[in-house]
Amino acid sequence: MNGRSARNDRRPPQDRLRINHRIRVPEIRVIGDDGEQLGVMPTYEALRKAEEQGLDLVEISPRAFPPVCRIMDYGKYKYEQAKKKQQARKHASTVEIKEIKFRPKTEGHDMDFKVKHVRRFLEEGNKVRLVIVFRGREITHPQTGAAVLNRVVEATADLSGVEVTPNMEGRRMVMILAPKANVVRKAAEMRKAAISAQLAEKAKDKHKGDGSQRPTQAPQQLEDIGEYHEDVEEDEDDEDDDMGDDAGGDAPQN
Repeated sequence: MNGRSARNDRRPPQDRLRINHRIRVPEIRVIGDDGEQLGVMPTYEALRKAEEQGLDLVEISPRAFPPVCRIMDYGKYKYEQAKKKQQARKHASTVEIKEIKFRPKTEGHDMDFKVKHVRRFLEEGNKVRLVIVFRGREITHPQTGAAVLNRVVEATADLSGVEVTPNMEGRRMVMILAPKANVVRKAAEMRKAAISAQLAEKAKDKHKGDGSQRPTQAPQQLEDIGEYHEDVEEDEDDEDDDMGDDAGGDAPQN
């Protein structure tokens, strides 16, 4: 109600909660604003009680028999619910899934290069999808792809565990690694420290009072992941060119 009559309240229901005269059932069970059980009563009487207190009548359990309604400040209730959701989002950790592609013949420098990026993604608290791409007759030897995945798992055993075991998806073998709990916690602490450092640097520039503010350099932990993907994609293109030169080796011999 809050300054408006319950009978004249024509606000649309929000979050599927019916309030005031949008509650159509003739009889309801009522809970007071202080949590007191007021018992079962006609809806019009509950509306009168809510109006006398300058509050709203809110249907909180429509499937009960009879439906349960509570006398409350609906505006305050909505505000508190929005605040709780905001706090939940603030403390929620966002985990992304990064993808790194390998070939059954990936080894040496290329293997070290890609493992470095797998470790980097894991240290940032992200999951990593490892993909082995088979071409031509390579698909007849899936064990070579599994061997590559096992090498990656061994190289990252201190940071991660296998969340999804290797499985074939067409001509691709896929495995997902997830960072260990202590790695995720450390990544969150590093992000928090980096943000604090940025804020401190900005405050320092502001207090200099020279009217200019130097752009702050982002810490190593907050570098744009995009550049890593570009490096990985360039490396994969080089691999594809090499495979093109060897394409004749995949053809069956008469």
